[in-house]
Amino acid sequence: MKALLDRARSFRRRVDFESVEYRKLAEGQYPEALFITCSDSRVIPALITGARPGEIFELRNAGNIVPPYGSPGASGEAATIEYALEVLGVQDIVVCGHSHCGAMGALKSGDDLTALPGVDAWLQLARPELAPVLTAASDDPSLPDVAQGNVVNQLAVLRTYPVVRQRLDGGRLRLHGWYYEVDTGQVHELEGDGRFRVHTG
Repeated sequence: MKALLDRARSFRRRVDFESVEYRKLAEGQYPEALFITCSDSRVIPALITGARPGEIFELRNAGNIVPPYGSPGASGEAATIEYALEVLGVQDIVVCGHSHCGAMGALKSGDDLTALPGVDAWLQLARPELAPVLTAASDDPSLPDVAQGNVVNQLAVLRTYPVVRQRLDGGRLRLHGWYYEVDTGQVHELEGDGRFRVHTG
C-alpha cells in the first residue's frame, strides 16, 4: 500500500496537467466505448487497449456480469449503461471476459459459497444461462469455454435493455465480445460465426 500511496502523492508531479490533453478533460468526457469487464486486478482496460484518459468508460464487477433488465432495486450496472448511452452517446460497448477468472472458476467447480453470500447471489445471475457450458467445459484451468460463453450470454442480456436495443435497431451502437488471456496478453474477438479469434494488428 505504501508504494501505491507514494505514487498517488507524486501523481501531480508526474503528469503535465497544463497540457492540452488534460485541460480538455476538465471540460467534459467523450469516451469512445463502454468497456464492461471483470474487477480482476490483472485486467486493466487502459493497458489492454492503450486508451488515454477520457477514451473509455469503464464498468467493472466480478465476472463482467450484466444484470437482467428490470431487476429489482438500484443497479450500478444498469445506471452505468444508461448513462453511457443516453448522456455520453457511446457508440460501442465491449464485454471483455478473461482467462483464469475466479468468478467463472467458482461457477465451474460448484464451490460452496455460503461464506460469501454476496458473491453467491451475484453469480446466480450468470449460472442459469451458463449451465450447458459448465457441464461441457474442459478442465483447462484458464476456463476459456466458460469465460467466452459468459461473454456471449452477457451480450445477449445487454440486448434486452431498451436503451441498447433502440440504438442497435437504429444502427447507432455496436456490441463487441472479447476474451483476454491473462498469461499471454492475447485478445480474442467474437465473430459473426460465434467463435473467438485472435487478430494480429
